[in-house]
Order: sequence, then C-alpha cells, then structure tokens
Amino acid sequence: MKNGPTPWIVIAASAASLAAAAPAFARPAPGVPPLADFFEPATTAAAAPDADGFIRRWLLLEPVSKPNPTNTLFTGSYVRAALAPETFPGRFGAVPRDGQAAADGALRWHALDSKLWDVKLFNFAQALGKPKYGVIFWAVTVVDSPREMHDVRMAVGSNSASVWWLNGREAATLFDDRRMVMDDVLSDRLTLKKGRNILYGAVINGPGLSDFCLRFLDADGEPIRDLAIAVQ
Repeated sequence: MKNGPTPWIVIAASAASLAAAAPAFARPAPGVPPLADFFEPATTAAAAPDADGFIRRWLLLEPVSKPNPTNTLFTGSYVRAALAPETFPGRFGAVPRDGQAAADGALRWHALDSKLWDVKLFNFAQALGKPKYGVIFWAVTVVDSPREMHDVRMAVGSNSASVWWLNGREAATLFDDRRMVMDDVLSDRLTLKKGRNILYGAVINGPGLSDFCLRFLDADGEPIRDLAIAVQ
C-alpha cells in the first residue's frame, strides 16, 4: 500500500494553497486602514437610506486609470469627455454583479455598504492596493421607489469632478477642482419611477483624496428616506 501524507499535512497544504490563492488586497499594506474601517459587504436584503437620506449601498468598480497631474484640468468639456457613457467599461445602464469583472477583465465590482454618509473612494482604492490618484471611479446602485415621485432633486457632493445619471439620463454634473460638500449640486427636478430606478455615477480624481455623497430630496427639500436600495 502506498504511503500518503498524514491528514494534518494535507490540511496544512490545503490551507497554504488557499492562502496563496487569496487576492493580494485581502491584507492591506502595513499602516493602510483596512476596507472594513469604511465599508462592509452589502447583504441581499434591501437597505434604506440613512437618517439624513444618504444612500450608502453601492456597487463600486476598482479604479480605472486616467492619469491627471492636476485637478485644474477638470473643466466641463474635459469631464464630459472623460466620463462619457461610452467610456464605461461594460454595458452602460446594466447593473453589474458583485465580483463581476469589468469589460477588460482586469477590474472587479464590489457590492458595499458605506459606514459613513460619504463614500470614501480613496480609502476603497487604498485598501484594495489599487491606484488612488489619476483614476476614475464608477458607482452603480438600484433605487426602488414605493411610488412615483415627482419634483425630486438629486443632491450630490464629490471630490473631485463627477457626472451622475438616473435611468440612463444625465441628472447632475460637478465640474472643476472641488472638495466634497454635502448637497453641493442639485439636479433639475426629476421623477423617480415607481419600482426600480438605476443610478450611475462616475468620479474622476487627480492628486488628493476622493469621495462622494448622494441623496434625494422631495419637492419641499426634505430628504427622502422611504426608498429601498439594492445592488441587484
């Protein structure tokens, strides 16, 4: 009878194989705050906006390289070209799956709940060991409305420039070198359909930090909280 490895050796070898196969971003570099400091995995159950109406559940794509030595480049024409729907690495308007690879296969989507009212894109990239500067971040979520809502405004802040689409139509634009400020830009009045509304955003960053915040305000300017937010 052929001798084989003892069971504990097999277990150890299997554990070593799994560790070797684990993605490099599972353990950030020393001194880098882990992803868990800012995010937690999104669950399958729908989430509500927070007490102030901010949407915290998002599908975030690992950053796309877009070298920019300075944020002063982010004029309206530059941002519209850099963040055009045609530049989206996939089928614009679709809802990606958690863990799904982007069109080029090099980047993946992550379904996450932000622990803060603003979504820390810089820390997202840093924790994954991805580039933080000279990049574009794409964000997608699904907003399920219990009824049709008219005269709604999308209120957005971002660092740096960004463009936002609701159900395939451009809704808000933030140009130039800017810091993230709550409700920095309000969209024109728009309508949330009853049921699923697909929300897309793209944020461009040169040097410096990057984050965003987004919520919907009703016709009286009050935060809308009775929405169900999903990533599927």
